[in-house]
Amino acid sequence: MLRWIRQQLGFDPPHQSDTRTVYVANRFPQHGHYIPQRFADNRIISSKYTIWNFVPKNLFEQFRRIANFYFLIIFLVQLMIDTPTSPVTSGLPLFFVITVTAIKQGYEDWLRHKADNEVNGAPVFVVRSGSLVQTRSKNIRVGDIVRVAKDETFPVDLVLLSSDRADGTCHITTASLDGETNLKTHYSVAETAECQSVTRLESLQAVVECQQPDADLYRFVGRMTVTQHGEEIVRPLGPENLLLRGARLKNTKEIFGVAIYTGMESKMALNYKCKSQKRSAVEKSMNTFLIIYLGILLFEAILSTILKYAWQAEEEWDEPFYNRKTEQERNSSPILKFISDFLAFLVLYNFIIPISLYVTVEMQKFLGSFFIGWDLDLYHEESDQKAQVNTSDLNEELGQVEYVFTDKTGTLTENEMHFRECSINGTKYREVNGKLVPEGMTDDAPDGSTPQLIGDELLFLKAVSLCHTVQISYDQPDLVGGGDPFSHANGFSSSHMEYYASSPDEKALVEAAKRIGVAFLGTSGDTMEIKTFGKSERYKLLHVLEFDANRRRMSVILQTPSGGYVLFTKGAESAILPFATGGEIEKTRLHVDEFALKGLRTLVIACRHFSPEEYIEVDRHLNAARTALQQREERLQEAFGYIERDLQLLGATGVEDKLQDKVQETIEALRLAGIKVWVLTGDKHETAVSVSLSCGHFHRTMNILELLQQRSDNECAEQLRILARRIKEDHVIQHGLVVDGASLSLALREHEKLFMEVCKNCSAVLCCRMAPLQKAKVVRLLKTSPEKPITLAIGDGANDVSMIQEAHVGIGIMGKEGRQAVRNSDYAIARFKFLAKLLLVHGHFYYIRIATLVQYFFYKNVCFITPQFLYQFFCLFSQQTLYDSVYLTLYNICFTSLPILVYSLFEQLVHPHVLQNKPGLYRDISKNSLLSFRTFLYWTLLGFCHAFIFFFGSYILMGEDTTLMGNGQILRANRQLMFGNWTFGTLVFTVMVITVTLKLALETHFWTWMNHFVTWGSIAFYFIFSLFYGGIIWPFLHTQDMYFVFVQLLSSGSAWFAIIIIVITCLFPDVVKKVFYRHLLPTSTQKSQSLSAPQAQALSCVESLCCYQHGQSGCSRLARLLEQITGQCQASTNHCHSSSRSNRSWSDTENFYSNDRSILTLSPIEATHC
Repeated sequence: MLRWIRQQLGFDPPHQSDTRTVYVANRFPQHGHYIPQRFADNRIISSKYTIWNFVPKNLFEQFRRIANFYFLIIFLVQLMIDTPTSPVTSGLPLFFVITVTAIKQGYEDWLRHKADNEVNGAPVFVVRSGSLVQTRSKNIRVGDIVRVAKDETFPVDLVLLSSDRADGTCHITTASLDGETNLKTHYSVAETAECQSVTRLESLQAVVECQQPDADLYRFVGRMTVTQHGEEIVRPLGPENLLLRGARLKNTKEIFGVAIYTGMESKMALNYKCKSQKRSAVEKSMNTFLIIYLGILLFEAILSTILKYAWQAEEEWDEPFYNRKTEQERNSSPILKFISDFLAFLVLYNFIIPISLYVTVEMQKFLGSFFIGWDLDLYHEESDQKAQVNTSDLNEELGQVEYVFTDKTGTLTENEMHFRECSINGTKYREVNGKLVPEGMTDDAPDGSTPQLIGDELLFLKAVSLCHTVQISYDQPDLVGGGDPFSHANGFSSSHMEYYASSPDEKALVEAAKRIGVAFLGTSGDTMEIKTFGKSERYKLLHVLEFDANRRRMSVILQTPSGGYVLFTKGAESAILPFATGGEIEKTRLHVDEFALKGLRTLVIACRHFSPEEYIEVDRHLNAARTALQQREERLQEAFGYIERDLQLLGATGVEDKLQDKVQETIEALRLAGIKVWVLTGDKHETAVSVSLSCGHFHRTMNILELLQQRSDNECAEQLRILARRIKEDHVIQHGLVVDGASLSLALREHEKLFMEVCKNCSAVLCCRMAPLQKAKVVRLLKTSPEKPITLAIGDGANDVSMIQEAHVGIGIMGKEGRQAVRNSDYAIARFKFLAKLLLVHGHFYYIRIATLVQYFFYKNVCFITPQFLYQFFCLFSQQTLYDSVYLTLYNICFTSLPILVYSLFEQLVHPHVLQNKPGLYRDISKNSLLSFRTFLYWTLLGFCHAFIFFFGSYILMGEDTTLMGNGQILRANRQLMFGNWTFGTLVFTVMVITVTLKLALETHFWTWMNHFVTWGSIAFYFIFSLFYGGIIWPFLHTQDMYFVFVQLLSSGSAWFAIIIIVITCLFPDVVKKVFYRHLLPTSTQKSQSLSAPQAQALSCVESLCCYQHGQSGCSRLARLLEQITGQCQASTNHCHSSSRSNRSWSDTENFYSNDRSILTLSPIEATHC
């Protein structure tokens, strides 16, 4: 029970041992006193709260906010001592704020629980009690034997026991873990591989001993002890025996495995960062401003207390005739009395801290987040997916991003390879309708027949079809023993066949060769079969010379059907061309360069023929190297070098890794917006650089710097100094940096500062061969650098979760690699191209809205409470309130709350199309510029100025000259009756409500019917409420000081005159300032405002941001009327469904150099309808 409670509260007992012992099928030893180890269950938890810890944990997080904690203290003070205002004035708003925030955060966490329950409730099959039982994923225990079928993901970390293959192997893809889409082969122990049925597995006696859970995906150390016929057989276990949760089974009908690591102890879960509360820069600014206002409050309270005692030093004011002290008051301690008075003033002025600011911000974020989901521009029609918001707390952070960290596979690319061109014996070919056509020719044959390839072309295609490690799957009934494994070749049909490759390039090449006419039909044992234009050929596979990063090539040695021996090799041009002695070497080199300039991934193909004597020598070399016990790696490299020489060059291939739509334009837009893009990928160096070049992340004119394969701290430091020196020596050329995971680990260990200096001076950075936690470390490195930039991470797989959780803003791509990234992200979009609008438009809008909201709240509360402070000078600091308690409570809740809320939901400084077409406008709001100390000071001083005008304007106009107050019937003797403190306070309050509401109206650029309704409606509501409140005797009110005060005030024409004069006096300087700055010193944003109307027809509607959920137009009647008058657009047209978007008019086929800024001015931006 205690352990269960600890788990519910988020505490897990630590492991007691360095290793874990797992009994297969939980068959524990019957003899002795065996105490089983305790392991975690198989539930995945991405939520923050449980039903037990929600209340304490949420309250703790909320009272970390300065304003909430402050109002709690004020509320407690009001309960403990006699204060001028009721505890309800603080307690009710505080309770409302806490409740609304808790409901919002509870709802968001409920969505996470719902997503977790989908994963944890997924059906799985487990072997129990001699039969296959279906259960839920969360019920799997360590030691259970689990069955996984083809194309299913592994629900736990499993040690492979057996598969449907006789040799006990299986093939998996780990794309959702490390981003690699290649097929990986995993093996079972020979003693368990034969247990292919439930009955055999039930009788299996085996124990697995292994290390405790570790986050390293590529490390696993263990051993399996199998008991057969009373004899114990011990076998080592490594990473090749472990099937990781999140990986997917491919090309294998089914496998059985024993659960080793479950739930949050699986390697995938350990690579998640602990989910922490992310706080935006705006919230941090708000806390800073609150501290300043707290200082102002304390200053006012202390000053008022001191002045009160200075005033009461005179005996006549210490105990006036109308307010005699009691005996208890005379005998009370002066210190306690001073503290009590100080606390009373603190309560009186406490409204300078706006508690309703937080609830308004929460409502603005929650309601505003729906616009992202409703935006039709962020909807992906093919997959029927719209953008989703998982955390609305960070909306404004989208407008402050300085660094974008993106995954490559599945995020920038579609994860699809397509064969485009090849070079054979110095001639370039391209594929057209399944035929190889030489450059400059068409595929139109006179008789429509397929041209027969001979000689070099045929040998080239055979090399492509045979030099690989491709696996093949037929969607046909399994072969029965004794049948011909190639019997399906006779009825060969491409629809029944699917290739699985160790790299996507190999798959694309084999598929292309098949389309052209040379089809690979599969491997059986050591025999490979191809079909050349309908004719079947079988080759004997003698040796595979595996690919490695040093050689950068792979080879196969085959025996041809005629009995000859041939080596086919393929690899990077730098790894093949130096060893070629025959063929069109120079022409091929030129063609490879041309392919690379087009962004294609290139491979060079070569061959070498052996005589029988030469092959015997080659075979001897290889066998000697492979069986060596000492220096095996070095001897193998030497043997490979001996074999892969004197090559006959056959040609080269160009394969395109299909990028997602508009990736290049999106990266360029982000760059123009001042955002630096880093690509972090688990892929190979060559692949990553190729994609970076093709997507515009690296430019063709960029100087690429490399920090690769560093083996020691000293070597790494020296290389970093060389790179830093090269950057300083050349200021003209843009630099790009490529770094791999191993070198990055060294750089971050001792030379963090030097590494950061190099990175910041580079226009683009590419990190390859990155482990998931390394990605998170890079993001943390930037986050914690002295400049504290705002970071955004975007990815689609489980390998990106740590990075997404570490960054200030995490975005998941709804791709092909599962939903882990989406579930753990703050926002989710279907394609990378949507990132541009999410940041440049939504981010821009959210930031300016919330920045104005925060400043305006402080402004209106300064206006509210300063007259209260000034009034104390006129009432002997007696703590008399200027306003009625109902006005005190309703000022922030009713009278001034709705206009700013509606403003913060709909305001658009610039039209959305202009923001997308001018990414540079994003720079205007960067570095939290709208919440700078200078802007904060302006709004605060403005609030004090307006407060002084409210108070002294009312005092001067109404207080001295009684005739102004009268309506011709009021006598001076009645002055105190008619113009008492409640009348004066009500006049000040009336002027204040009108002024602060109209001030917001002056700040509003985008008017909708809702803005008009709440702006003028709030003023009207104040007047109507005051008339009812003061015009009726309410039986449930203890006192009614305001009875008939408001009616008498409004009955005076001079009072109306005073209201108009004071409001104009406050707002006229604002109008003059705006006009002056707009015409003489306009900002780039203000210039764009003047362009937005004619270019994007801003009058027509709110565009996709205010197209409602079902696509209806958000046009206001006023806007439609103006359109009809000006003739700018047709009122009857439903513009919200217009498919046209702003496009620059260059062709997709043109070479696009993203660093050439002049391209952006070649054609005018096309204006579109709304």
